[in-house]
Amino acid sequence: MSSLFVFDWLRTGLNVECVGNVMRLTFDKSLAFGSQLEIEAINGSQVVPLTSSLAAKCGYSMESDPWGNTKLYASLLNCFGDQVFDIALRLRMYGNEVSEEDVHEIRHTCKYKQWASREILCERNFMEVSVNRLPPEIHTPTQQKQGSKETGFKYGASSEAPTSLHNVWRMVFYTPKEKPMMMEDVLKAGYGVSTTPSRLVLRSPYGMEDTYTQNVNGVQMEVFKMTTYFKREWAVTMVDTAAACPTGGLQFTDKVITWYMPRHITPLMIYNQYDLLELYMGIDGKRLDTTQMNAKGYSLSVTNSHVIISLPVGGPDGYYKSHVLDYQYHTTYSIEPMLELLWREGQSEITRYKVHYPITTPPKAEPPQVTDNTVAKSGVFDVLLGTFLHDVELMNITFSSGVMTVAEANARGINVQQHGLPNGSRTFSIQVPFSDPVHINQEFTTYTLPLIFGLIILPEYTPFPHPALVETTLQDITLPTIVGTCDDEHFLVIVTYGNQGKNFHIYVGTQNISAELYTDYGVQENSTHFTMTVPFLANEIVFEVRCFFTLRGRLDLTLWEPINSWHLNNFSLACEFPLTMTECFSNGTITALAVKVESAAQIVPSQLSLTDPLCKPKFSNSRFAYFSFAASSCGTTRTFYDDVMVYQNEISVLTVSCYYLLNDTQTLTFFTKPGRNEPFAELGVGELQVGMRLAKDPSYNSFYMEEDYPITQYLQQPLYFEVELVQSPDPQIELVLENCWATVNDGVSVMSWDLIVNGCENLDDRYQTTFHPVGLEDRVPYPPHLKRFEIKMFTFVKDDTVLRDQIFVHCEAVICDINQTDTICKRRCPSQQGNIKRGMNQISFIH
Repeated sequence: MSSLFVFDWLRTGLNVECVGNVMRLTFDKSLAFGSQLEIEAINGSQVVPLTSSLAAKCGYSMESDPWGNTKLYASLLNCFGDQVFDIALRLRMYGNEVSEEDVHEIRHTCKYKQWASREILCERNFMEVSVNRLPPEIHTPTQQKQGSKETGFKYGASSEAPTSLHNVWRMVFYTPKEKPMMMEDVLKAGYGVSTTPSRLVLRSPYGMEDTYTQNVNGVQMEVFKMTTYFKREWAVTMVDTAAACPTGGLQFTDKVITWYMPRHITPLMIYNQYDLLELYMGIDGKRLDTTQMNAKGYSLSVTNSHVIISLPVGGPDGYYKSHVLDYQYHTTYSIEPMLELLWREGQSEITRYKVHYPITTPPKAEPPQVTDNTVAKSGVFDVLLGTFLHDVELMNITFSSGVMTVAEANARGINVQQHGLPNGSRTFSIQVPFSDPVHINQEFTTYTLPLIFGLIILPEYTPFPHPALVETTLQDITLPTIVGTCDDEHFLVIVTYGNQGKNFHIYVGTQNISAELYTDYGVQENSTHFTMTVPFLANEIVFEVRCFFTLRGRLDLTLWEPINSWHLNNFSLACEFPLTMTECFSNGTITALAVKVESAAQIVPSQLSLTDPLCKPKFSNSRFAYFSFAASSCGTTRTFYDDVMVYQNEISVLTVSCYYLLNDTQTLTFFTKPGRNEPFAELGVGELQVGMRLAKDPSYNSFYMEEDYPITQYLQQPLYFEVELVQSPDPQIELVLENCWATVNDGVSVMSWDLIVNGCENLDDRYQTTFHPVGLEDRVPYPPHLKRFEIKMFTFVKDDTVLRDQIFVHCEAVICDINQTDTICKRRCPSQQGNIKRGMNQISFIH
């Protein structure tokens, strides 16, 4: 590849390069800052403005960052290309006025001879595919006048070329359904169609009616696929073309962008097997070598299914940008990686596939932090606001007295400064002298500074406010203090006076302590402090229900200075006091005491009931309701949980629970809903429920029902048993089969045969029991809770007589912790040592 630079002007900040099958033009903001940029294509004496639709149709792509740094890519197969690609552009920059100095022409020539059989280019605004499957007599499109104001071009070809553009009979799009169109309609629809002496070039903007989206190995891709029919005399030539460009495949974290591209792009490949010949990544259209990638933290890897590019957020080739969403400050990071692949299908077909993929991370909320660095004794508020990106400016500040610009604030003695940080971000500080105090009490003087920072984001000049309220105090008064503790029945409180003596009233809850309460609370006082003892059942105590056998009560004290209406101190003390609120008796009687708590202040205890509304309190007052009822009455429910059986009833927002062991009452729970603490039970020993059933086949998906028994089965036919621990949600326990045996008739007969002995097969049995593994299934959330085994049907023989009685199967199970290591739960079975013959007959079998 070689390049020739031809300019009719020279300015720093502009660069033109030939990078593979595209030309890249970059120029920084210094060339067009504050101007509106228009780009025109020059074709001989004709100048055509590159509108967005024409750019996509003709192979041009342009992107500018918010500050005017611009990248322009031109496909070498654009509307004006050939084997020697001369590209001429005119840059027109509009400011307040247009002058000759605002118009500049750029001419550049690229030579590119590395054309593959098929070239696919994915740009930010178009998809392009070119193939060299045409005969060599195809001619270069010639410029003609056309009525279209947008393009100003029409292509022609030699009348002798069988695959010239004017010999196009029709073009069939695959959407993926077939959709035939005439050449004229294809061009009117906005697609680009052209030829060079050796290639057919097709181009489509994204989101066209005749393209479609396909999920390729988890990556969304837009597909542009068509067949072009060339007809001349009695011959028809068909040329298939396809392009597929990614529109998805991105994953974001706060630190890394990961771009997944399918390794096998099915819309483009005929064969399942292909050879990946070359693989490159780059940035802004330019390849990077391994050293450059490592230095910048980029990585390129290949798996069986994907090509993966990883980019660090904040890398040197991208940029951050500020945004405002819902009046909140956000930032994004943008970068444009490139991926280039070269693969071969079959013996000769080679495809070059290049993607320029602009990426912007999702907006990330970055709430500015207000840091108060004020030292009260200095008499000056010192506030720091940040951190922001470099595109944020502070324009004005709103004080309680009005709005000031930064310059006006500094002129009035308010110090407003901008601070740049090493990473390019910035903060703003403001120092404001204290003004009139807004609040004074006996302890301190309060100064408040309400602010609204008026910020803008450049270059869009997007405004957004950020409020701040700073408050500082000067303390010069010693207030009275309160400390307290509790015993089993009382709150014990000590109030120590401040340096103003006893200049306050004492309120317990909302009640001012009167002479009567002085006596009830045992108040004692002197010149420095006073003490009091408040019963926890006093009317002024606020109740909260917590857990076992305790009532949580809270004492609220307020010291009120009546002259200035000052709250000198607010004090709360919460303690748990022993109180039996629920009792569970072995005869099934349950008693419960419902307490009116702060979170349910609207409850009237006398109107409470159990689940059955006819079950009312035996006794009630304004704070308590007492119930006594049988466990089998008043809508009480029963549930089995692991080792216990639980009876529950409801008293409005309260749940009463009694936990029973077998033949004993072990524990109880009484809690408030919603409450701060979940109920919990004491550990106990109880009975778990285990069931056994017979499956119809080894899939264990269908079982015999109770009405199906007794089951008739032939001898030596398999029987599939399942033993299950039911109702237990504990994933940490496991059911272990200890012993299983078969008996005649009712299970108490002396005739029996062991099927499982000490958790293992019966080694004395010729037809040994077979254990089947249990896996995770929709109906089996806890596989350790199930055991499955298979036996062969048999019958008993007594005195050489084959019995035809029904057979019962019994099992003993042990429940173990899955981490248990003793011999019962983790038994190892010995090898077979012998066998014994059983009788054979057709009998009835029951579970």
